Amino acid sequence: MLQAINIRKCFGENEVLRGVTVRVSRGEVVAIIGRSGSGKSTLLRCLNHLETVDSGEIFIDGQAMVQTGPDGRVQYRRERDLRGICLKMGLVFQDYNLFPHYTVLRNLTAPQQFVLRRSRQDAAQKAMTLLEKVGLADKAGEYPCNLSGGQCQRVAIARALAMDPEILCFDEPTSALDPQLTQEVLSVIRQLAREKRTMIVVTHEMNFARDVADRVIYMENGLVLEDGPARQVLGEQRSAAIRAFAGESAY
Repeated sequence: MLQAINIRKCFGENEVLRGVTVRVSRGEVVAIIGRSGSGKSTLLRCLNHLETVDSGEIFIDGQAMVQTGPDGRVQYRRERDLRGICLKMGLVFQDYNLFPHYTVLRNLTAPQQFVLRRSRQDAAQKAMTLLEKVGLADKAGEYPCNLSGGQCQRVAIARALAMDPEILCFDEPTSALDPQLTQEVLSVIRQLAREKRTMIVVTHEMNFARDVADRVIYMENGLVLEDGPARQVLGEQRSAAIRAFAGESAY
């Protein structure tokens, strides 16, 4: 479903990704963990074309987003093709990124109308179905400023789903939330996992990663140090590197 091969990304002299390879199969939930600055969010942004890579290859559903030629030059697909490939990806940000001057409903319908060219009626019907799914149908007429952080994040998830992505990415979706609101958001992601949606979740929630993810990827200093079944990577026999990162507890 997704292949990112030998991805490198620098910001000035700082090499943030140092040859990262990640593969995700259809219907798989992959959790990416690691310390701040390990490259997790940058990797997600490269996969969603919010950052360009310095070298490497990314394939989504068999289509090349970017490749590196024999001469070392990076070549992205032409813009029209690239837009279609990028629509296969959805990204939920840690700070929601909702439009503050739009109602909850309009936050979901506007992208459908402008990008997917859906009619207002079809977009609204899709939006209400998804708001019902995340438990916020009664908030359709509210503005983001009147919602809790957990509610805003659930709206952001519904907005991403409204675009019918084949792969849904989450960039630390609970990092700005208190424990109660965190559980609200994680329950929605758990439900999506039960529906066998393909997801990549950057998270610091170890219980969630162990219990919901099929695989866990541990990144450190711009490299993938571990990649394996969640209950193996985060289980009782976890490595010294994971113990140093996540501690000795059983979560």
